[in-house]
Amino acid sequence: MHPYVLLAGAILSELFGTTALKLSDGFSQPVPSIGVVLGYGAAFYLLSLTLEELPMGVVYGTWAALGIVGVAGIGAVIFDEPVDLAGLLGIGLIIGGVYFVNVVSQMSAH
Repeated sequence: MHPYVLLAGAILSELFGTTALKLSDGFSQPVPSIGVVLGYGAAFYLLSLTLEELPMGVVYGTWAALGIVGVAGIGAVIFDEPVDLAGLLGIGLIIGGVYFVNVVSQMSAH
C-alpha cells in the first residue's frame, strides 16, 4: 500500500483517538476510553508501516503537524473551542511546513 495512504490512516486514527480522549472524561466513560486505545493503537501500527518506506522525520513531522491541525478543527467545530486570528496564522504555517517538507524539500522520498 502507498505509504502516504498509510500515513493518512495513521492521522485519521490519531484524530479519532484524541477525540475519544476528550469524550472519555478522564477515562471515566468506558466506550470513549476503548476508542482511545483503539485509535492510538491503529495510529501507531500504521505509523510503523509508513516508517518502512519514508524517512522518520517526514513521517513523524507530517503526522504530528496534521494531527494538530485536525484536532484544532475538531475542537472548533465539535466542541465549540475558540480559534483566533493568531491561531489561524499558526495553523497556516503548520500546513505550509508540511507542504515544504513533503513536496519542496529533498527530505521525503519523491
